[in-house]
Amino acid sequence: MVDDVADKSLRFETERLILRKWEERDLDGLVEMNADPLVMEFFPSVMSRQDSERMFERLMFKQEKHGFGTCVVEARDSGRFLGFCGLNVPTNPKPLPFGPCVAIGWGLIPDVWGKGIVQEASRVWLRFGFETLRLEEIVSFAAAANWRSEKVMQRLGMVRDASEDFDHPLIEEGHPLRRHFLYRLSKEKYLEFENG
Repeated sequence: MVDDVADKSLRFETERLILRKWEERDLDGLVEMNADPLVMEFFPSVMSRQDSERMFERLMFKQEKHGFGTCVVEARDSGRFLGFCGLNVPTNPKPLPFGPCVAIGWGLIPDVWGKGIVQEASRVWLRFGFETLRLEEIVSFAAAANWRSEKVMQRLGMVRDASEDFDHPLIEEGHPLRRHFLYRLSKEKYLEFENG
């Protein structure tokens, strides 16, 4: 669906952030973040180091395959690992009901929540998706209880149709986090939103 159109050294800078590809030095930051109960509140459980290592391998593989991915968010002034944000081509063992697609997603360490960092990083990735990759649509989804992520999706101009809410196929039946909201952003809506 998405050809290998991105430069292999993909890197963006904003006023506060560096958005870049994963490197070996980022593993410890990912492990620490994924072990934090606050970060993992809307996921089935915190992740062990081994689980985070597997996730890290998947992230590295996808960025190599596509030339982009859910990349590192780093503080520009200090080089501190803040989390991740970016575009992803979901490849679950059980397909999502709205796939294939390109999704935007994020995860940050708690002490930088509420500072607009996800929005700042996401706007860069949306521009890249629509202007460089020439996508027609980008989606995002989260557990229905995850009001923080839902608010970000709304601030980015994304739109939810309640008829498209779904049960995540990788979360067992009866689990309180199984129900997910789906938000969509079309290229047309993105351009309207950006041009104001």
